[in-house]
This record gives sequence, structure tokens and C-alpha cells, in this order.
Amino acid sequence: MYPFLRLGLEYRRARRLPPLDLFGTHVSRHTCLPWDIDPWMELNNGRTLTLFDLGRVPFARRLGLDGVLRAKGWGMAVAGSSVRYRRRVRAFHRLEMQTRLIGWDARFIYIEQSLWRHGDCTSHILIRSAVTGSRGIVPPADLIGALGHAAESPALPPWAAAWVEADAARPWPPARTM
Repeated sequence: MYPFLRLGLEYRRARRLPPLDLFGTHVSRHTCLPWDIDPWMELNNGRTLTLFDLGRVPFARRLGLDGVLRAKGWGMAVAGSSVRYRRRVRAFHRLEMQTRLIGWDARFIYIEQSLWRHGDCTSHILIRSAVTGSRGIVPPADLIGALGHAAESPALPPWAAAWVEADAARPWPPARTM
């Protein structure tokens, strides 16, 4: 089940924090709870993605993104992601999450998130997100403008740009195997 209570608590905490600069980093703290683990007594890979949600929603709140989405009748969808899992996380481990916007292109915005424990990165994700409206995908430049910024996107880090390029070459829809 989706952790709506945890999400609500994170959102409430974010309301008390100062607004975040467009390229600022939102830091949040999370605990791996017993229902977050898998049969091997580690943080479940799917629940890791959900924990990253718990960092993006307050991040959006601090950017003012939630207000813009509401006012314009827009939504937001994850349109792709790439995750690296590198360190074990077990029940009751405390984690620090860092969330930041790294740039955008003509269709998507790119958000980088990482989970840390005792100075070691346990996992890292690149999220490609689309702002959606009644006519489909909203150009990110419109979103950035609605947030009060006229900045052009900085160049994506080479590793992120390489992922975008590789994913664009991936066939869609995939070939049916049966």
C-alpha cells in the first residue's frame, strides 16, 4: 500500500521550510521501516522508488511547483527513470535523501535523487518527468516561466545526457516475444 501518511507528513514538513532556489537541493530524512523490506530483509527495490517519491513531493512544494500545477490544471508524471542500487539498507536504517533539479529539454525535466547512510550513497536515481495538461505534455520552458524563472536549462551532466540519448534509441513499443 502506498504510504500516504508518510507522504502527508513530508509535505507538511516542507510547508515549514523556506522556498528553494530552482537548482537548490532539498534534503529529507527517512527511516527504512519493517514494511519497506523484502524477503531478504533489505529495502525493497520498489519501495526505494516510493521513498524517492517522498523526497520529490516536498521538493516540488518548496519550489512552488505544486501551486503552479494546481493553478494551471497541470499534472506531473514520471516518464522514465534509471536507478543504481549500491549499498544494503535494512530495517530501521536512517537515511538522508538529496533531491535536485538538474535541467530540462524540450519535453521533460530531469531530477536527480540520492539516498545516503553514514556518508555512503546507497542508491541514486535519475527521473525524467513530464508536466501534463489537457493537450498533452506541457513544454518545460512554460513550467519554468510559470515558476518565475527565465533561465535556460544548464547542460545536463554527461552521464544524464548519455542516458537520455540511449533511452531515445530504445525501441517503442518493444518487440513482443510471444
